[in-house]
This record gives sequence, structure tokens and C-alpha cells, in this order.
Amino acid sequence: MDGDLALGGFSSNGLAAIPAALQPIVDAGDLSGFVTLLWRKGEVAQVNTLGYRDVAGKAPMTRDTLFRIASMTKPITSIATLMLMEEGKLRLDDPITKWMPEFKDMRVLKSATGPVDDTVPAAREITVDDLMTHRSGLAYAFTSMGPIAQAHETALGSPLGGHLSPDQWLKALGELPLSYQPGARFHYSHATDVLGFLVGRVAGQDYREFIMERILKPLGMHDTDFWCPPEKRDRMAKLYRINPKTDAMEDISFPHLPGPPEFCAGGGGLISTADDYLRFARMMLNGGELDGVRYVKRETLEAMRENRLTPAQRDVPFMGIPFWLGQGFGLGVSVITDPEKQAWMGAGSEGSFGWPGAFGTWWQADPVEDMVMIYLIQNSIPLEPEAASQLATGQRMGGRAALPVFQKLTYAALGKPL
Repeated sequence: MDGDLALGGFSSNGLAAIPAALQPIVDAGDLSGFVTLLWRKGEVAQVNTLGYRDVAGKAPMTRDTLFRIASMTKPITSIATLMLMEEGKLRLDDPITKWMPEFKDMRVLKSATGPVDDTVPAAREITVDDLMTHRSGLAYAFTSMGPIAQAHETALGSPLGGHLSPDQWLKALGELPLSYQPGARFHYSHATDVLGFLVGRVAGQDYREFIMERILKPLGMHDTDFWCPPEKRDRMAKLYRINPKTDAMEDISFPHLPGPPEFCAGGGGLISTADDYLRFARMMLNGGELDGVRYVKRETLEAMRENRLTPAQRDVPFMGIPFWLGQGFGLGVSVITDPEKQAWMGAGSEGSFGWPGAFGTWWQADPVEDMVMIYLIQNSIPLEPEAASQLATGQRMGGRAALPVFQKLTYAALGKPL
């Protein structure tokens, strides 16, 4: 490695290359800014705060900037589910209709892109395992094509919840046909939102209350919640996109809520910070325990990080790309199974795991290197019907390249370019 060693066993010169590569992306107007964090072998090795959390107001990114982490919420919901499983309150092979009669007698589209009234009966009921691995047959509007995509938008509204209560939303979702037979294939969907409400019904309390009491507060994740209170709003990063007509960055931030929402989306609703999410990622990296507090058993966490998709299921593109070439999917997280095949879209050792968010947030825990990488931006991809076919819309090339650049430079700073 070049240069003196820095914290965590990184090359000082290698670490310096990371902000040097990311700052020009901000300068070009491709992204508003970054917060990146590297933790390795017991210490934070680097934090970068580049660009602005509010471009118009010239408010800089800071280490405690709040981000909408979208689907980075999903692993937290999955841990909550596994806690209940360890308590004997549910099993992976349980049909969800045990607690959610809204999903009895489901119908399945004959063709995933065909008419919504051209269906057959579901061959079996949806299980907890199906929800955790996105093999339930449920859908998102933005990951679907054809009439079912618009049917989701019409019936449910925003992917993150809107005008419906959780019970109303579950009823509306249960009345839509499944896109695929339960267990048949990975189809990214509202499954983890359903899982969050399932946690609430099994536990006998509000889903938000459960994760606050059992996960967020014990871990010290004091800035993580489904809303941003007034006293913290000046720390909140604005959400941006590149306007395709003007090629200019525009603010499309969601309005602030007056209090915690009734609909807390377990699949994508949380707001958090780099240091907060580091606490959660370290717990997972450490086999379910942090600072003397055990959240789940080591064997449970290890099972969570094992690929459960079949070879045939991994052959199906995800969001229009061959996502599964070098990785699989476990109980709520993806896991790298072949670093060489994964190298085209990033970097990581075999067994590294994580899951990204739709607004550009990303994290990865690497057991081989005893390392956590956190990468936070606020750049929206479209979430309207059929949007998955235009995954890169809303980002210029620099914005799309930033994450793999961060990944590869991190491993290069360890003398391990992948």
C-alpha cells in the first residue's frame, strides 16, 4: 500500500483518494452531496462530508445530517421479525393468513404483464419466508409492468404510504392479484411493508413502537424514526433529482409530517444518520450483539446472511440488470457469493451483506475485513408505475458512477482492489 497506515489499517493515501474522487461529482452538479463513513476493526477510519444537504440554502453536509434511508429500513424490519421467531411467536413456514386474513384466497395473474382480471388461484398461501425473501408474489408499482403497475398506484398511492391506514392498506393490497405464484421468484415488492405490520400484529403493539423499544433505542439510534421532529429539520438533507427536461437539479423533498405517521412503512419509511445506521450494521456484523446487548442469536444472524434464492431465481434480472451474477439474497439482505462476478457493479469480500435505498443510500458489512461501509446521498429515482425499467433516470453518469467508485477505492485503500 502507498503511504502511511491510517486508522483501521487503511492506507492514508488510499483514504485521501475517496473524497478527491467524489468532490468533482458534487462540483459538476450530478449530486448535491455525500456523507460516507468507514468503520473497520473497532474504529471509525474515515468520515467524509461533501457538498450540501440544502443546495439553495448553501447548508453543508455534516456528519449528523439526516437522510431518508428508504429500503435500508428493510433489514431492521427483518431483524424485528427474527426476534419474534426466536421467541417462538412465528416460524418462517407459517402462512401469513394466521395473522392477516386479508391475504386469504389470493389470485395470481396468468401473465405478470397481463390483464388484472385474468387470474388463477394461488397454489399455496404466502409464508413469512416468502415475505422476507421477496418471493411472495406481491409487487410494487415501480417494479411492475403492465396493468398491475397502475392498479397498485390507483389502489395504494405512494410506495411509502399515504392516505390509507395500515388496515385499509392491507385490505386494498390483498384485493389485488399477485404477480407470481408464492415462492416462484424474487419480485421486489411491498412484502417488507406487510412484514412490518405482521410484526405489529404478532407482537400485539404498533410496529413503530416495537422497533423503537427492541432495536432503535437499545442500539442508541436516537436520530432514527419515521418522521423528523421540528428541532431536527435543519439537519435534514433535501431530496433532489435531475430534471430530465432542464438537466438541472431540483428539490423534490417530501413535506414534513406533524408527528409520527399512522402508516410506518417497514419497507422504506425511516430517516437516519450515518452514525445511527453504523450501530445497526455493527450489531449485524457482530453476529447479533453489540456492546454486551444481544438482539438475535448468532446462528439466526448467520442464517439471515445465507443466500436463499435458487439458481433459476438468480437468473432473472432485477430492475433490468443482472443483479444476481455475484450475489444472492437471504432473510432481508443481499449477500456477495462471488466477488469476481460482483466486481462489475461494486466491490466486497465473499459473505459481505447489506441492502440499498431508492434515494441512493447504501451500506455494506464485510465479515472478512471486519468492516462497515456507509454511503448516504439524497437523489431520487422515479417510483411511479413501470419505473424500474428506467432505473438510472434522475441521475447523470457521475451520479451513477459515484457508489462503485467509493466501493472500489475503499478496498484499494486496503491494498485489495477488486
